[in-house]
Amino acid sequence: MQVEISRDGALKKLDNFINAELPNYNFKRNFDLGPDDKSNVSCLSPYISHRLITEYEVAKIVLAKFPYQKVEKYIQEIFWRVYWKGWLELRPQVWSDFTEDLKALKEDDNYKKAINGETQIKCFNDWVNELKENNYLHNHTRMWFASIWIFTLNLPWQKGAEFFMKHLFDGDAASNTLSWRWVAGLQTKGKHYVAQAWNISKFTNNKYQNVKLNENALPLTDKREYKLSPINLDYDDNANENLLVFENELNLENHKLKNYKNIYLILLTNEVRKIKLEKKVLDFKTKIINDQKRRLDQIKILNEIELQSLAKEIMSFDVIHPSIGENYSYLNSLRKKLNLKLSFILNEEDKFSWQFSNKGYFNFKNNIPNILSKFKIN
Repeated sequence: MQVEISRDGALKKLDNFINAELPNYNFKRNFDLGPDDKSNVSCLSPYISHRLITEYEVAKIVLAKFPYQKVEKYIQEIFWRVYWKGWLELRPQVWSDFTEDLKALKEDDNYKKAINGETQIKCFNDWVNELKENNYLHNHTRMWFASIWIFTLNLPWQKGAEFFMKHLFDGDAASNTLSWRWVAGLQTKGKHYVAQAWNISKFTNNKYQNVKLNENALPLTDKREYKLSPINLDYDDNANENLLVFENELNLENHKLKNYKNIYLILLTNEVRKIKLEKKVLDFKTKIINDQKRRLDQIKILNEIELQSLAKEIMSFDVIHPSIGENYSYLNSLRKKLNLKLSFILNEEDKFSWQFSNKGYFNFKNNIPNILSKFKIN
C-alpha cells in the first residue's frame, strides 16, 4: 500500500479512488486481496484518523460526483469514525478503564507467539506480518484478526487493541478500542463477531481454506456499566495568541481560526504514552505534521518536554480538542499539574454529529442525511 505523507497527496488518493473504484465499492469492499492490492478500498484512514482530511471533506468531494443513493454505503463507512469518537466522548471512562486494564495483563508465551506470527493459524500469522510491515490491515481482516485473537487464541481483547495501536498508521483511541470491544461482545452487550472459516475463504478468494477456528464461542462479559456523560468543553472566545494542535487533529484548513501569532503542533513521545507506538508509526506522524508546518508560517512543532516548558511561561492556550485518548489524557494531566487555562475548540460538524452517538450505530446511520444537510454537504 502506497502511503502519502501530505494533505495534497491524500486528496489526490481520494480523487483516484473516486474515479477508478468507488462505483464498485459495494460489491468489492469486503474482499481482502492481499497486502499488495488494496485497490477495492480507499485506504484513506491514516489521513482521516489524523484529520489531515476530514470525514466531512471526503463526503463533500464524493457527493459532488455521485448521488447519495449510489455511495451511501461508502459514506456510512467513512462516518464510523465520527460515531466512535462521539460515543467515547460521551463515555470517557471506557478509555480510562482500558488503559488501566492493560497494566494488570501479563504477556505470556501464547501472547508472544501471537504477536510474532508463530501460531498454528497461517492466515493470522500472515496478517501479523502484514500489519508490522505495512502498518495497515483491511477492515474485514481486522475483524477476523480480533475474533481469532479473542475466541480462538483466548487472549485478552485489551492486549489485541494495544497491539493494533502500536502498529497501525490509522490507530485512534475511539475506533480501535471500541471496535475490539464490539468484536468481543462488550460494545453491544451479547452481540459479538465470530470469524468463520467459510467467510475467510470467500473474501480472500480462497487463499485461506479450512481454517481451524472456535466458531461457537460465547461473547465476553463485563459487569462495568458506562452511563452517558455530558461533553463539557470550556471555550473562551477572548483573544488568545497561542493555539495548541495535537497530531490527531491536523486539519487547520477546516477550522475557522483566528489570526494566531503562534500555532504549536504537539507530538507526544513514547515516554509519556500509555501505549508505546512502533517507530514507523511515530515517523509517519512526524512526516504529516511537517507537511502542515510547510503550509503555515506560524507553526512550531513541540514534544511534551518543550510543551511543558512553554506552558510554564504562557499558562493560557486555545486548543483544538484532541478527543478522548492519549493526547487528551496527557493534556489534562498537564493542566492539573500547572494549573493551565485551556479553551477547547470543537468544530461545528463534530459538535452536531456527536449528539447522535448516544445510542448504537443504527441510530447514527439514520441521521447521516441530517448531518449532511445541516452542513450543506449533500
